[in-house]
Amino acid sequence: MDPRLFEASYTGNVDRLYSLVKENVLILNAASLAEGDNPLHVASMAGHASFAREVLKLRTEFANELNQDGFSPLHIAAARGDVNMVRELLKVGSRLCLVKGREERIPLHYSAIKGRGEVLKELVSACPDSLEEVTARRESVLHLAVKNSQFEVFKLLVQQLKWLNKEHVLNCRDGQGNQILHLAVARKQYEVVEFLVSGDPIEKDLIEVNARNEAGLTPLDILLLINNETGDVEIAEILTRCGATRATGLPSVVTVATEDPEPRTGQSNGHHLQSPGRHNSRRTWTSRCTSFLRVKEERTQWLEYFKYKRERDSPGDVRNALLVVAALIATATYQAVLQPPGGLWQDNSGPSSNSTGATNNGTASYKAGQAVLGTENPVSYILFLIFNSVGFFAAIQMIYNLTFGFPMQMELQVALFALVAMYDTAMVGLTPNTSFNFFFVGLSIFLPVIIGLARLWVRT
Repeated sequence: MDPRLFEASYTGNVDRLYSLVKENVLILNAASLAEGDNPLHVASMAGHASFAREVLKLRTEFANELNQDGFSPLHIAAARGDVNMVRELLKVGSRLCLVKGREERIPLHYSAIKGRGEVLKELVSACPDSLEEVTARRESVLHLAVKNSQFEVFKLLVQQLKWLNKEHVLNCRDGQGNQILHLAVARKQYEVVEFLVSGDPIEKDLIEVNARNEAGLTPLDILLLINNETGDVEIAEILTRCGATRATGLPSVVTVATEDPEPRTGQSNGHHLQSPGRHNSRRTWTSRCTSFLRVKEERTQWLEYFKYKRERDSPGDVRNALLVVAALIATATYQAVLQPPGGLWQDNSGPSSNSTGATNNGTASYKAGQAVLGTENPVSYILFLIFNSVGFFAAIQMIYNLTFGFPMQMELQVALFALVAMYDTAMVGLTPNTSFNFFFVGLSIFLPVIIGLARLWVRT
C-alpha cells in the first residue's frame, strides 16, 4: 500500500484521502492488490470510524478482504471493542458477520474471546445465525468464551440464545467432543458450572451433565482425572447433585497425586518441597471427594442407567415395556383374588346356622370354597379386595389404551371383558357375606369409571 495512503488511514485524514484519490484514481485499486492491510484495516485498528465511512463510499470491497493475519476490518473492530466502527462496517451488510478468517473464526468469535459485550450485541442483532457458526476446531462461541474465562460474555450469550430460541447451541461439541460443561470443569470455572446446572437461567434438561467426549469421559471424570485443588469438591458436589455420574468401565476411585514432582536438575530442593500440612490437606481433599463420589455413584449409577430417557428410548419400546408391566399386574391381581390371603375353606361349617349368621356352637358359618379371611377378619378382606381391584382394573385400562387401534381389536376387547367378568365372578363367589357381594358387584362396575376420571383429574 502507498505509504501516503497508509499515513492518511492511520491518522484518519479524510481530506488527504480524497487528495490522493484525485491525484491517482487507481490508488485504492493498487491498495487492494498489495499484500497486507488495506486502508480499512488500518482505519479499524486506529479507530477512525468517520474515515472508514468515506473509504467504504469509494470501495466497499475492502470490508470483505482479509489481511495477512486472516482478519477482516470487522474482525479487528470486534476484537478491539469499537462499537462505532462495528456499526459503520455493518452498514455494508450483515454478511460481514459471517466472513471467516484465521481458523474459520468470525467477528463474533473475537468479541467473545476479548469480552466485548456491547460489540457482541451488535453482531448478534445484525446476524443471529452467527451464534451457530463454529471454528475450524468445531468450537462454538460458547466454547471460546469459556476457554478465555469470559464469564460475563458467556452469560450474555446464553441470554441471546434463549431470546432467539437457539438453546441447542448449548450442547455443541468441539473437535474433541467436549461440550461447554467439559471445558468449564477442566478449567475449574466454578461460576460457569453452577450457572449451567443450577436450573435458574437455563432449564436443567437442556444441559447433558453425563455427556461423553471423544475420550469417553463425562464432566465428572474430567474433574477427577486432572490435578485436584482446594475447592474442587464444591464442583463435584454441584455435579453429583444434578445427577452427574462417571462413565461406566472406569475405576470408581481415582488416585490423585498429593506431592509435587521431583525437583529438576540444577534447582534447589527448597523450591519444590511442600509443608506436611499442605500434603495432609491434599490427602484430606482426596479422601473427602472420593468418598463422597463413591457413595453417590453407588446409589445412582444403575438407577440413572435404567431410567427412562426420551432421547434414547423409542415410543415403541416404551409401549412394549408398559404392556409387559400391565400384563404382570393383571396376572398378579387376578391370581390374588383366586387365592386370597389365608386360603379358602375346604369344607362347610358343619352345624346349621341360625338367622344371625352364626352356628349353634357360636362360631361363624362358612361354606367350602369361601375365603377364610372374609370369615375371620371381614375388614381386612374388604380392604384387600378394594386395593386388589384397583390394581386389576387399572392394569386392564392400561392394556386397553396401549393396544387401541391394534388389529383384531374387537376380539381383544371381548377377551378383556371376559377376564373382567371372571374376576367379578370369582370375587363374589369367594366372599362369605351376602351383603358384601352386592357391594363388590357395584365396586366392579363403578371402579373402572372412577379410575378413568381420577386419572384425567390428576393429569389436568
